[in-house]
Amino acid sequence: MHILLIHQAYVDLDQAGGTRHAEFARHLVAQGHRVTVIASPVSYLSGGRETAASSQPVPGLTILRAATYSGLHRSFLHRLLSFFSFTVSSFFLGLRVREVDLVWGTTPPIFQAVTAWALARLKRARFLLEVRDLWPAFAVEVGVLRNRLLIAASEWLERFLYRRGDQIVANSPGFVAHIRERGGQQVAVVANGADPAMFDPNADGAAFRQAHGLQGKFVVLYAGAHGLSNDLGVVLSAARQLRGQPEIALVLLGDGKDKPALQAQASQMGLDNLHFLPPLPKEGVAAALAAADACLAILKPLKLYATVYPNKVFDYMAAGRPVLLAIDGVIRQAVAAAGAGVFVPPGRPEALAEAIRELAAQPAQARRMGQAGRAYLQQHFDRAALAAELQTIIEAESYNPPDGQE
Repeated sequence: MHILLIHQAYVDLDQAGGTRHAEFARHLVAQGHRVTVIASPVSYLSGGRETAASSQPVPGLTILRAATYSGLHRSFLHRLLSFFSFTVSSFFLGLRVREVDLVWGTTPPIFQAVTAWALARLKRARFLLEVRDLWPAFAVEVGVLRNRLLIAASEWLERFLYRRGDQIVANSPGFVAHIRERGGQQVAVVANGADPAMFDPNADGAAFRQAHGLQGKFVVLYAGAHGLSNDLGVVLSAARQLRGQPEIALVLLGDGKDKPALQAQASQMGLDNLHFLPPLPKEGVAAALAAADACLAILKPLKLYATVYPNKVFDYMAAGRPVLLAIDGVIRQAVAAAGAGVFVPPGRPEALAEAIRELAAQPAQARRMGQAGRAYLQQHFDRAALAAELQTIIEAESYNPPDGQE
């Protein structure tokens, strides 16, 4: 089977960002399928040009780059221009891809899913719609989408796509009700997860610690985007409350639109216990997590964020590190079931600072949480098993979700 994936923010294994699709694509190729990816040459994380990816990293997997407007992080308007430019250019590039059996569209950005639907219909191929975030609902709740006309048009487009997906895959069980209420059928969950083989839970990260002056510290590490939703200002406030404990260090690893402002704010606050580090590819992230004593996942305290399964949480669990979880909802349930960490009420820096103090005072308990999280991930969220679930969906002429995923 030849699978065409339309994904503006596709990240290969040698690039920084989430590698869900790269790992799934490699699994599908290993099982005898061909996968062609149409992606942007502009990094979704940093807004800079991608330089690491090759045009064909493994036999059977081809990555094509569609021309894309590069002003991704300048403003909401520039962001839309970037999305629309990719939507158009990926469509025309996709027309040249021959003998396609299934077109895989992923949202957000929702506009690229329109390209995937149109190509699927023109090529008489099946249309697989993957929902990774509830857009435009998230954009409305965060406040970046306010125009009533744009909201109405986006919600219409969302329903249009849900009703036309031959198969729909959500990466969190929290999304299923939303999708079905808006006309989606054949909805299955292929959750976010991680490949435990990519992480060594017994590594001590000594080289990473030495490179960044973290020797002898209790290191709390956040790895991911620095954007509006990530609420990293709370981390800065917590760091200010922890300045009297020099044995504790907080590390923010990654990039994003808000990073320069956060760095300036941290400098003004004199936070010498807070370290900003650049984004790393998956191999580098594994080394960074090995240097951590605990890892942080945080989002703004918004109701809709209770539906998400952040990929970073599963990386933390795979690395055998305890999770400081400042996100409520379905991911809290998973971490609690695993015994993998500590819940912190979102939006409360004093609660975050206190949770960090408590973990730092109980390193043996922190290690036990990390071990429990890795064991739970191996049983429930192993990327190989999830890739096999996706393969079953892709290969089926019609797919009925297992009990509990309706």
